[in-house]
Amino acid sequence: MSFFPRKVLLATDGSREAGLAARAAAELAGKTGSALHLVYVLPAALHPPYPHFFQRERVESEMEKLREEARGFLERQRERLEAVGAKVEEAHLREGRADEEIVRLAEELGAGLIVVGSRGLTSLRRALMGSVSDSVVRHAHCPVLVVREDGGG
Repeated sequence: MSFFPRKVLLATDGSREAGLAARAAAELAGKTGSALHLVYVLPAALHPPYPHFFQRERVESEMEKLREEARGFLERQRERLEAVGAKVEEAHLREGRADEEIVRLAEELGAGLIVVGSRGLTSLRRALMGSVSDSVVRHAHCPVLVVREDGGG
């Protein structure tokens, strides 16, 4: 049994911190021979009751546009990772709450490590908004590497 994970799940949202996490995940996966998976979570659309069919159709059409943009984003992220020598086994698009979907996918894949970036929210903002990385750490079945930008001090 190896200490190193066989599968690494990298969660990305396009932020600078997620970019730092991507570099860490790519290096770790490359040096340990782990399979690298990439996930982006699109916030789920609220589906209120629609008084008219056309409103539902419009919302569905807009959501499909968002899904297409998200698939393009994931493909660009895959290309960036592969340009630095990482091998992305699969890119996953999920919809819902980011923390829940990241943890759920990690369980489905049998990931041995989740890598996420952290925006370093102040304690007040974290208390008010919550933190995806904090929630993933609390609920994940496996270790979580939280990559933060160096504060320089």
